Amino acid sequence: MLSRVKFGIVLSSTFLTALLVIGAVMGESSTADGAYRQLSVYTEVLSRIKSDYVEEPDIKVVTRGALQGLLESLDPNSSYLSAEQNKEYEKRKGSQQGDVGLTLSKRFGLVVILSSLPGSPAAQVGLQTWDLLEAVEGRATRDLPLPLTQALLAGPVGTPVTVIVRRNRRAEEPQELKLTRADVAAPAVTHKLLADKVGYVNLDVLTPGKAQEVARALRDLETQGAERVVLDLRSNAMGDAQEGIRLANLFVEDGLLAYLQGQKYPRQDFQAERKNAVSKLPLVVITNRATAGAAEIVAAAVLDRRRGQVVGEKTYGLGSVQKTIPMEDGAAIILS
Repeated sequence: MLSRVKFGIVLSSTFLTALLVIGAVMGESSTADGAYRQLSVYTEVLSRIKSDYVEEPDIKVVTRGALQGLLESLDPNSSYLSAEQNKEYEKRKGSQQGDVGLTLSKRFGLVVILSSLPGSPAAQVGLQTWDLLEAVEGRATRDLPLPLTQALLAGPVGTPVTVIVRRNRRAEEPQELKLTRADVAAPAVTHKLLADKVGYVNLDVLTPGKAQEVARALRDLETQGAERVVLDLRSNAMGDAQEGIRLANLFVEDGLLAYLQGQKYPRQDFQAERKNAVSKLPLVVITNRATAGAAEIVAAAVLDRRRGQVVGEKTYGLGSVQKTIPMEDGAAIILS
């Protein structure tokens, strides 16, 4: 669980550019800076690969893999896209209306499924949290940056996309599945009054507008006589950070909800506003390992402000936002 949610925006493009443009940097390798000394190690390894590997390597592929590994070693959502990959990514992103309803992340070089939206094509074939996505349209996800993998799953509504998955919940061979892209809608917030006057609210995503749906649900539950509230955020891994802050503010009347800060990004605090709070009822938030991102903001704010209890499993640990930085050769880095 994040005890204090921190969004890290690291805007150190000058430093990373120096890392990526290896030839230019090596001219400064005599400095005492640790990063430059590491670049000399990289150069030595590259030289050994060229001279001693079993066959003549494709240095372009080797370098791309090294840069991809460099970014992915920072966190699951930082990525390097080569010029070709970036061109394909830019062409695909935002232009496709269909999707399969998966939220993905990368762990140890493998693409894992964080969640599949209820009712989505992915959910209909039983894809679940921690299943491994090994390939999309015959392309191994291990070799693809995460944003491009996500973009490959999108496409025109009604068109098929073939994936290879390895089920996490049972040992078996990878399966090839054909999913049909659909216009995937965010599931509505659901609520009901349970026994002992417990109000139950469940939401699967935190896309814009969901906080207001929860506000309406809370008012309805109080009208029905609810005396305490359970907020179910299990497998809520998709959404917007600002919507997480709005949802937390429904329960927290004052104080710090979250803050945004990076190496070269001045701290920005997000404070609760009393006028936006709608419920003072005792609160319990339920989480699991697939609770991520905006939903973690809510859980962390509830803990930090001592507004209620958080029960369940340790959450995924994703409290960052990303910035795309274009490179001179047409490549791009997506950096937390």
